[in-house]
Amino acid sequence: MTESPVFAIVAGEASGDALGADLIDNLRKHFPQALFEGIGGSLMQEKGFQSLFDIERLSIMGLFEPLKRLPELISMRRMLVRRFLKKRPMVFIGIDSPDFNLHIELKLRAAGVKTVHYVSPSVWAWRKGRIKTIKKCVDLMLTLFPFENDFFEQNHIPVKYVGHPLAKKFSMSSHADRARRLLNLDAAAPTLAVMPGSRLSEIKMMTHLFLDVVLHLRNDMPNLQVVLPAANDTLYLELQKIISEHSVKNIKLLNKQSRLAMTASDAVLLTSGTTSLEAMLLKKPMVVAYKVGFLTYCIVAPFIDTPYISIPNLLSNSMLVPELIQANANKDKMQVEVKKMFENKFSDRLIPHYNRLHRQLNRESGALAAEAIVDLVK
Repeated sequence: MTESPVFAIVAGEASGDALGADLIDNLRKHFPQALFEGIGGSLMQEKGFQSLFDIERLSIMGLFEPLKRLPELISMRRMLVRRFLKKRPMVFIGIDSPDFNLHIELKLRAAGVKTVHYVSPSVWAWRKGRIKTIKKCVDLMLTLFPFENDFFEQNHIPVKYVGHPLAKKFSMSSHADRARRLLNLDAAAPTLAVMPGSRLSEIKMMTHLFLDVVLHLRNDMPNLQVVLPAANDTLYLELQKIISEHSVKNIKLLNKQSRLAMTASDAVLLTSGTTSLEAMLLKKPMVVAYKVGFLTYCIVAPFIDTPYISIPNLLSNSMLVPELIQANANKDKMQVEVKKMFENKFSDRLIPHYNRLHRQLNRESGALAAEAIVDLVK
């Protein structure tokens, strides 16, 4: 009797869990009897995946939190390597979480197990020297963005672009009127979505600055409506406190309704990150800002090697939307750029580019990833 093939998968956070669930569905079409195990969340487990550890143990952010948890993370990694060397999978698939997964991939690949990394580390943007390590770890890289492929091809690493799963979740046009009704906003008044970040450090750094911009904008746009969504309960409380201490009034603070807030808006002022991709898929004019502490910037800046930081600009390889970084991320420059976003001609200029990029990202990601993995193992 033939043993069922085993696929080892390690996903480190919610976005990886969604990618993993989609991948399992598509791998099952090729291997109906396959077993799937490793680390995954509720979405993967609903597909019959056996999670050996709670995915929350890998969902770590920041600089110091991983250091505090280092002994536990090393222990988990060792246990996974031992298990997969003893009970060899057909392939190991690390979904994102490169600091955790690349080490496992290195050990397994050295022992003859095929390895796949799904979601490229931002090696094309900073610390390019990491490519040497990746080359030793990975038999196949699966990328979400087409511009990432060139870098891996230049370094002779097999790569497959599979598209971004978010692109399928957004229609080609958004419905601002319906979103405004749901949020009890004036359908005729100009509306700005303010998105200061999804991490506490970003909230503390950017929110006061963004509220200063709103205060100045209202001198010229007294009827400006502002919606500010919080990513979670903790950030909601922090934002509530910051708004209460600021002189700006009439900010509509929301909890966990970022997509609805952006849909209702005419423009978005945001801290760089995946939010810029969501704003692009919603076809919204945006201003992208980013600022960190001076010392952090001095340490990190020498390792950054990319002309753009926002996803729309990286995808188009042009300054499609304005980016204001560090010293340029000040209220005067932001106010000027945000005001431009409310001009009809600006939106009209952006929409064709946004539509083209949306179509480019809209792929059957899980099916393409599964086919590439099947080609690798066969």
